[in-house]
Amino acid sequence: MDFIERLSGKVNEFPSLPIACKMGYLGTGESFVVYPLPGSNTVMEYMDGTKDQQLNFEFAMKSKSQKKIHQTLWLVQNELERLKDLESHDDSFKFEELIITNKPFINQIDDQGWFVFLLDVQAKITVFREE
Repeated sequence: MDFIERLSGKVNEFPSLPIACKMGYLGTGESFVVYPLPGSNTVMEYMDGTKDQQLNFEFAMKSKSQKKIHQTLWLVQNELERLKDLESHDDSFKFEELIITNKPFINQIDDQGWFVFLLDVQAKITVFREE
């Protein structure tokens, strides 16, 4: 299933995005990433193997500039709230909706001046059985 790839790709299409979003975890320097969170589940499973799922994801940004983090995460949050369609490239899922479960918030600051802020979302999608 290519949902996280499509989500990351869609975010990178947002105009004026100050930094590209990658899949995975934060690096040692400035980075902006998306990764899955625990708690995702199947809401309904159909006889043909199709599943309605709720998937939890987190966007995280690490930078020494709080301004850049705010610009990035609030832009992403605002654009994702308006997201109505997200197409699978391999027909593995059908997008239903994306819900912002937590607005951007600070997660940590270290003694070297790095800030980490997070933005949590939940996607509701239908996943089709792989042939």
